[in-house]
Amino acid sequence: MIELGLADGSLIDELMELTAQSLSHLEIKEHFNIIKEIGRGKYGKVLLVTHRCRGTPMALKVIPKASTKLQGFLREYCISLHLSGHPCIVGLFGIAFQSNDHYGFAQELVIGRDLFAVIQPKVGIPECAVKRCVLQIASALEFIHEHGLVHRDIKPENILLLDSHCCQVKLADFGLAQKRGTLIRFISGTLPYMAPELCAVALEEGQTEVTAAAVSVEPSLDTWAFGVVIFCILTGYFPWERCMASDDFYQEFADWCQAPTLEDVPPLWRRFTPDAMEMFSRLLELDANKRSLVGEVRSYVIKDWLMPTLLDTNGLQPENGRVTAICSSSKSSSVLKEKE
Repeated sequence: MIELGLADGSLIDELMELTAQSLSHLEIKEHFNIIKEIGRGKYGKVLLVTHRCRGTPMALKVIPKASTKLQGFLREYCISLHLSGHPCIVGLFGIAFQSNDHYGFAQELVIGRDLFAVIQPKVGIPECAVKRCVLQIASALEFIHEHGLVHRDIKPENILLLDSHCCQVKLADFGLAQKRGTLIRFISGTLPYMAPELCAVALEEGQTEVTAAAVSVEPSLDTWAFGVVIFCILTGYFPWERCMASDDFYQEFADWCQAPTLEDVPPLWRRFTPDAMEMFSRLLELDANKRSLVGEVRSYVIKDWLMPTLLDTNGLQPENGRVTAICSSSKSSSVLKEKE
């Protein structure tokens, strides 16, 4: 497994070097008919286009040069291309280019919404649909990890739906993906999906440096995020805002993990069955070295995750604060800045 990862890491480096040498220069409107914008974020935007010569519909990811270094673009494109053969990962056309102001590449057009868009606030989505998503994303993540890579941005917004019933989904956006073992010295900003070890190197407002040791990029980062995503789509809530002692909801869960009992399950987690809590305790293990592999969820899919009688919304509210419900305004954004 490790040897395979190292080999794939070297291949990514070679792909990046070759792509840099052959990166064509073209202006988007000269080669593509722009139909409409179908996505936008801090990274740039995604356009629905057709190729002027072939007429092929595709999604064009366009990234401003002003906010992205060439190496960052090459890494995202080459990792995406290397992994795009998996049925649960968005495919690429092998078209990469630069214009005067942007870098861009063409990827498979997925007509449909992302997973975030179908989560009903304070409710989630049906357990059977969650399990269909979980099996497919677990397969995609295993494939990524077997190639010595880590996605690092697992969240509902990056899980694309090919139908309205979550029968087929695809993992997208490799803008933060890295080779396993890459060191991260600090990040700016946190998301609910970030593991505790990653939050430990987050710069607080006004800080210029962190005292925590650099974090090695490992599959366990994806495992943690995967666990949080499962919670979100089952409940329609974020379990916490950040994995830090200052967050009461996270600290309550962390305290429970030190001595887990069915009697003292934190209020937000009481809708889950003992089997589901066992799964979450494995995926959300505080010690990254003891955290389970993503594939372990398969042994839990055949079991019930939600109690037969769900607690109402008020029953989910801890007394010491307010939990954030999933809604369109709470859509998370990627890490603002990081230092390797």
